[in-house]
Amino acid sequence: MRIKESDNSQIAGRHLPEAELEIMQVVWRCEDQVSASYILSMLTNRDWALPTLMTVLTRLTRKGFLTCEKHGRNNYYRPAVTEEAYQASEGKTMLKKLYRDSFPDMVASLYNGKAIKKEDLLELRNMIDRLAGEEESHD
Repeated sequence: MRIKESDNSQIAGRHLPEAELEIMQVVWRCEDQVSASYILSMLTNRDWALPTLMTVLTRLTRKGFLTCEKHGRNNYYRPAVTEEAYQASEGKTMLKKLYRDSFPDMVASLYNGKAIKKEDLLELRNMIDRLAGEEESHD
């Protein structure tokens, strides 16, 4: 996992409902702009009609998550927000709401709930040590 600074100010506090998140995950996986029909074909666990999808795509565009370009009669979509920026924003919101901004409390809860294993804790420790070393080299 890479650690990098991200600017998520444009999406701060904007939570995506499950259906919108599924659409964004399809768009994030694509390297180029995508059509609504392509997105529809990738949403295999949803039985949507194209007009329904178009409504949700319009909503995501208005919220600032997608950009839309018209080529002829077709609209093509690109992410306006990176997946990493959205994950950072959601993670920060979850940490604040559920754990009162306490990362140790969150890790303990996940560990006690068996959502993470000892190997995950070791990986987390190594990541923290590496980041702490980077901090010291910048001082």
